[in-house]
Amino acid sequence: MTIAICGLKFFFEQTLQKEWATFNIVRPPPEKKLPVILSLAEVHQLLSSIRLPRYKVCLATIYSCGLRLQEGTHLQVADLDSARMMIHVRQGKGAKDRYVPLPKRTLQLLRAYWQTHRNPVLLFPAEGRDHIDLVKSSEPMSKSSVQGAFRTALKQSRLNKRASVHTLRHSWATHLLEAGVNLRLIQEWLGHNSPATTSAYTHLTVKAEQLGAQTIDQLMSDL
Repeated sequence: MTIAICGLKFFFEQTLQKEWATFNIVRPPPEKKLPVILSLAEVHQLLSSIRLPRYKVCLATIYSCGLRLQEGTHLQVADLDSARMMIHVRQGKGAKDRYVPLPKRTLQLLRAYWQTHRNPVLLFPAEGRDHIDLVKSSEPMSKSSVQGAFRTALKQSRLNKRASVHTLRHSWATHLLEAGVNLRLIQEWLGHNSPATTSAYTHLTVKAEQLGAQTIDQLMSDL
């Protein structure tokens, strides 16, 4: 509904050069939905169901670095800083650059997969319709193909959750928070402008809820 309103608003104001007072009245009510989260065991189960290395390594990288789908498929060889063990995420949401930690295992997977194609620029080059040599490819792997591989793996792993590729990013943030990583650091790695956006993950951590319940019990035990 919001997209439809914005489209009509642009048409009236920019194309027709007219004002329509309805735009100041009609607005859909805001929704506050918590994202679907996969447990660490469920993430491993899902990734182990993916057969083709290009999709398995791409999705493993997206999860282990908390990336958005396009950020993952567009990764370049030059973005890996193995000396500092960081990934340079270029032109993320809002055209912002950021650095995220690069796990050692992820670096090993990326290096092993790169050896199979040796593209000088792209980590995940596309084959294209003609199945061209990956070393010559100038386009990154399509997002739709990664999404298709994820859906197939989700079905094969029999996880009864309405998850998507973006669920891996949400799960990564939640797992870090459960492990005690500072919320401010997670905010920077996710590329969120506001800490309020990142704080939503505090509602999803099972360990935090259990700790909170234990603390309440202790506080109330002498009453």
